[in-house]
Amino acid sequence: MKSKIFYMLAITILLITSIYAQQDQSPIRKVATEGIGSTEVRYWDASNAYNGYTLFAAKGKSYLIDMEGYIVNQWNIGTNPRLLDNGNLLDATKSDPSGFGGFRELDWNSNTVWEYTEKRTTYFPHHDWTRIFNKKLNAYTTLYIANKTVTKEQALAAGANPANSSYNDVQMDAIVEVDMSGNIVWEWWFFNHIIQDFDAAKLNYVGAGKTIADYPGKININMPGKPLKKDWLHCNSIDYNDTLGHIVINSVHGEFYIIDHDNTFLANDPTGSITLAATTAGDFLYRFGDPARYNQGDPPSILEDWTASTTGNKQIGGSHDVHWIKPGLPGAGNIQIFNNGEYLFERVSQSYIFEVNPYYNSKKVDTGAYVNPPDAGYYTWIYPNKDAMKQNKLISNQVVWIYCSKNDQNFFSTIGGSEQRLLNGNTLICSDSQGHLFEVTYGDATNQSEVVWEYINPVTEDGIKEVITDQYPMYNSVFRAYRYTSDHPALAGRNLTPKGTITGRTPDYLTPDDVSSAIEGSSSPAKFLLKQNHPNPFNPQTVIPYQLETPGEVQLKIYNLAGQEVTTLVHEFQAPGNYQLAWNGRDNSGRQLSSGVYLYRLEIGNKIETRKMTVMR
Repeated sequence: MKSKIFYMLAITILLITSIYAQQDQSPIRKVATEGIGSTEVRYWDASNAYNGYTLFAAKGKSYLIDMEGYIVNQWNIGTNPRLLDNGNLLDATKSDPSGFGGFRELDWNSNTVWEYTEKRTTYFPHHDWTRIFNKKLNAYTTLYIANKTVTKEQALAAGANPANSSYNDVQMDAIVEVDMSGNIVWEWWFFNHIIQDFDAAKLNYVGAGKTIADYPGKININMPGKPLKKDWLHCNSIDYNDTLGHIVINSVHGEFYIIDHDNTFLANDPTGSITLAATTAGDFLYRFGDPARYNQGDPPSILEDWTASTTGNKQIGGSHDVHWIKPGLPGAGNIQIFNNGEYLFERVSQSYIFEVNPYYNSKKVDTGAYVNPPDAGYYTWIYPNKDAMKQNKLISNQVVWIYCSKNDQNFFSTIGGSEQRLLNGNTLICSDSQGHLFEVTYGDATNQSEVVWEYINPVTEDGIKEVITDQYPMYNSVFRAYRYTSDHPALAGRNLTPKGTITGRTPDYLTPDDVSSAIEGSSSPAKFLLKQNHPNPFNPQTVIPYQLETPGEVQLKIYNLAGQEVTTLVHEFQAPGNYQLAWNGRDNSGRQLSSGVYLYRLEIGNKIETRKMTVMR
């Protein structure tokens, strides 16, 4: 499932590739020319995109923007925000997903209406949370991920191999549930669901004649190559299924786990609930991603020819944002996950969106019950293009949809990311490390996925930028993004009047007509053809090429986005032929133009063609 338009738009993502100075004798490579691209909305196919408002956070602020990138509201908080049905914004109190002290709920005007601070030394909240309606309490509660300390004595008593670690600084993730008064009403902890095959004297030993493979519902405390340490599993996302009463939690290392919340929760009995969740009733109902972790599959490996490798049975790595597709949406009940593509040992890394049906068996029949992925089996994904340098790999039969880019690096996030199924079947994707938000159509064996909306976050480590040059990952990061329609309960009755873009400039983006005319123009020239300037963006000079098939009076002019003429480059009669005109980025008075987007227009008789260019100072 690949995008058609996305790759053509790559010219705006990676316009100029990096080159290196030939005389550089230093071991540190010096970039001579950097990749450059404009920020905010780059493309919008209004007829195929899912119209609504996109929420994301950057550098401590949360923004709700319309499809053109205009802000309709913003809040003075920004880590991993989401709108609640009551119209309030729930987010962490610190703009760093890896660790924070609690949560804050703000109204539309950024006033605090609820706050929770973790004052205990037991839990260390990080990454994700979700507000749920607890049916047994008949009240709203908040579930969040927190690391919890495992002492050396606890680890050794649980069968940890003393040779693997000193066990002086160990944490395992827990899921904590607090009510609106801040009371802990339920807890689930990985440490209570461990198994081991090292010490037969311990109660959690696998037992005679059994192995780790017999316990997919528990986690191996002596996981090969992964001894206990601080933030052992690094879980980063959590979701609650209101219909099933189940919770899914994802580990960045390449597995997600489903556990039972409702049947381990006792109303008005926090102690009893925590005790029950620690029993086998709280074991994994399902796990997906890396069956080698419980000895039911092969791990990734470097092959004998160490220029090649295999991903084994491992499906996901560096993954984020696991969640169920909500009722009423295409694929409802399936699980979506942002598969960053880290730790997969692929020759060339790239990111993917996976949609998983955990009920599929080996015949891809929905059984209505969780099926252990190794029992569902695998098929071999044969990569269709040799120049991508990708190797064939095993994909679980439970994976029902994959999105990735044809060009490996057009869609790759080293960390973070999110995906959201929309009502029209599209998926909104947030590629965290590049601050890249885009929406794709579903795509299947008949129709490829297509990008129908694209946005680049302009809020960077160096302030707000109209154009971003080649930077290290996370320069303009966006952890997640969500799309809401105007009739969503959170937005109903709100003032959604546009208040300007983040950069303050007028939106300037491509549409399907722009893309179509560019494609058609390159293969079927009209009486004249205005081509894209190069380089673009440029500083200090660019070349504008055009082609005439018939003689005529030619005018080539530059305009700013307000429609004001900047300079006239050509005003004369010209014969048929190919022309290239150099322009130094100065106006009619010789003044150097400031950075920004400009229009260049070719006019012959009553025919006009216009294109866009970017000046980069």
